Amino acid sequence: MGAVGVSPQALLWLNLFGLISLASPLNPDDPNVCSHWESYAVTVQESYAHPFDQVYYTRCTDILNWFKCTRHRISYKTAYRRGVRTMYRRRSQCCPGFYESGDLCVPLCTEECAHGRCVSPDTCQCEPGWGGLDCSSGCESDFWGPHCTNRCQCRNGAKCNPITGACVCTDGYQGWRCEEPCDPNFYGKDCLLECQCLNGATCHHQTGECLCAPGYTGAFCEEPCPPGKHGSLCEQRCPCQNGGTCHHVTGECSCPPGWVGPVCAQPCPFGSFGINCSQECTCRNGGLCDHISGQCQCTAGYIGERCQDECPVGTYGPQCAHKCDCQNGAKCYHINGACLCNEGFKGPSCQDRFCPTGLYGLICDKYCPCKAANTLSCHPLSGECTCVAGWAGLYCNETCPAGYYGEGCRELCACANGADCDGTTGACMCAPGYIGDDCSISCPAGLYGTNCTSSCSCRNEISCSHIDGSCICREGWQCGPLHPRRLVVPGTELQSDAEQVQPGSLCTPVNGTLTQASSLSRRVGTGVHCDSKGGRDALGNPTAPYSCTCENGGSLFPEDLHLGRHSSLFAVTTRYHGSQKWVPVAHSDGACHHVTGHCECLSGFFGSLCNQVCPSGKYGKACAETCLCTNNGTCNPIDGSCQCYPGWIGEDCSKPCPQGSWGPDCIHTCNCHNGAQCSATDGECNCSPGWTGLYCTQRCPTGFYGSQCAEVCRCQNGADCDHITGQCSCRTGFIGQSCELKCPAGTFGYGCQQLCECMNNATCDYVTGTCYCSIGFKGIRCDQ
Repeated sequence: MGAVGVSPQALLWLNLFGLISLASPLNPDDPNVCSHWESYAVTVQESYAHPFDQVYYTRCTDILNWFKCTRHRISYKTAYRRGVRTMYRRRSQCCPGFYESGDLCVPLCTEECAHGRCVSPDTCQCEPGWGGLDCSSGCESDFWGPHCTNRCQCRNGAKCNPITGACVCTDGYQGWRCEEPCDPNFYGKDCLLECQCLNGATCHHQTGECLCAPGYTGAFCEEPCPPGKHGSLCEQRCPCQNGGTCHHVTGECSCPPGWVGPVCAQPCPFGSFGINCSQECTCRNGGLCDHISGQCQCTAGYIGERCQDECPVGTYGPQCAHKCDCQNGAKCYHINGACLCNEGFKGPSCQDRFCPTGLYGLICDKYCPCKAANTLSCHPLSGECTCVAGWAGLYCNETCPAGYYGEGCRELCACANGADCDGTTGACMCAPGYIGDDCSISCPAGLYGTNCTSSCSCRNEISCSHIDGSCICREGWQCGPLHPRRLVVPGTELQSDAEQVQPGSLCTPVNGTLTQASSLSRRVGTGVHCDSKGGRDALGNPTAPYSCTCENGGSLFPEDLHLGRHSSLFAVTTRYHGSQKWVPVAHSDGACHHVTGHCECLSGFFGSLCNQVCPSGKYGKACAETCLCTNNGTCNPIDGSCQCYPGWIGEDCSKPCPQGSWGPDCIHTCNCHNGAQCSATDGECNCSPGWTGLYCTQRCPTGFYGSQCAEVCRCQNGADCDHITGQCSCRTGFIGQSCELKCPAGTFGYGCQQLCECMNNATCDYVTGTCYCSIGFKGIRCDQ
């Protein structure tokens, strides 16, 4: 153990090996080493002065001895002899209570130091954490260190290390003395565990248990309070009404659309809706806005998401559920169903004409020009004809133009492949080579012609045309002549570039008129007589009306058409729709190439048989030219000339009708009043704000104003509403934008500009200024 003290048993063993200890002299500087002087005999070889006779010579006068004389003397020399000498030396030994250990003196303890070392005789120095005389007793819980003399400083139930005094913290604490709880978001032993709490919850520093912030619940505070609860521990009840949701933390109500207020008890103010009433109602024409959805509940006469649309034509009233009973083109007032009669009609439903049947004019002095069999009515003022289904024209003497049918010829035919459409029913009359309800199906192979009833008779052919049975010949074979065919082209407008029309080939209804003819037309051959009001007998004047009849009294238009060496083109149009249908007629001599069988088409045509008109937008040879017609104008496929849509004029239909005119070629004069604009297409009047009626001659009905009389007046207390601006003209005694306010106290009269003269607390009439005296007073001003 080195310098550490030992027990007597250990000392016994050391004495047995005393020789070993003698080999290591004690350190005299050791404070535990004691010393004393001792004598001892030592055999030594000592020197001494031994006498002897020394002979030496001196000069003298003895000549015999060469002047030397012998002399004797006693001298001494160092000699050595054995002897015993008493010596003294300092003897070191361990002080009492100590024993030798190597070159050290170690203290000796009677009792062995169990957890310490012997530092002085019978005195133990204990290791930290141990106490008692022999260091065999552990420190009590509140003490530590050598001999347990230090008091522990640990807090919060921490244990003190008896050796070092270091505090062993309990779960949830940290610091030198365990005086601090764990840092936020940590807990447990040594504060090493990370908290799992969410949403701002605090974590118990010992157990890790989550202490939820207000508004949250759950083991980890991961869930907001259930509906209807809020606050700390979700114990508070939400006060929200009308489906409002409560903020799980603060309890503040989040109102559903349409509700506001601290507890969502108040509906949105008038004119607003939605979440927080932040959306502005867009209902027009007096429509009421649902405070939740913003859906408009329209007043009578209006429909649409925002009540922006008047009832569709022919309906009126709430939700436009009532059908109008107005006749003769009268407009039905969309609010109450009242009929706004056109000029010339009268009666509750405008069912009565001013003029007797068959007459018209301001004084009913003119006979209606309409063809009676095809006419529904004749306008009593203008004499304009309203045709039955399938008929058109100024006098209802024209069948519907190609491509249209029905009442007013407004329905678009669905027929394909050049088929004609029945003007009354819209049924398709297929062109040769096609079948089906809409004539969209080509004849099966080997068949051709009308209703696909004819069989092909070609030989040495590549194919047989499903239209006319013409053969596409193999190389080296020649086509035979084509047979004339029958064309059914309704209408009375004709355009042709045929070199000559053979006698008996064209027939129109006896009463038909030719209203337009091309200057390209050639002289009509004998057999067809055309009498012109201009005195001409040829179709050379494009403006003069013609009446054509057949020499043999025929009445169908057209009959079989036989042509010379050129093909013809017919255009069927109407004066209202501006649409054209160009119908080609094949060569009568079958001009097909003698080797290839290919046809060389004239201007305006293409296809293997030259029987297809140039597509829309193209004209000329091989349909290579581009039409320049604009604004829905139709293009002549032969020469590219334009026929303009009503409301447009000019070579390319780019010029609108001059102001005040409308219709085809802008030949009609507008009849709109009070600043109304006239549609260049059909002459319909677009009334200025505040006006209504067919010709914009009637003011808006009472209670309405503005564009199309669609705005509802807001004036109150009998105020008049300007039919144009809607501005209110208040009656005497009222003011305000809507005349909703009575005159303030002390004023009366128009515009509340007069001051009351009543005295003594009398009441002043806000309309007349009359004073109503308090009890005890009288007089005009209550001053008596």
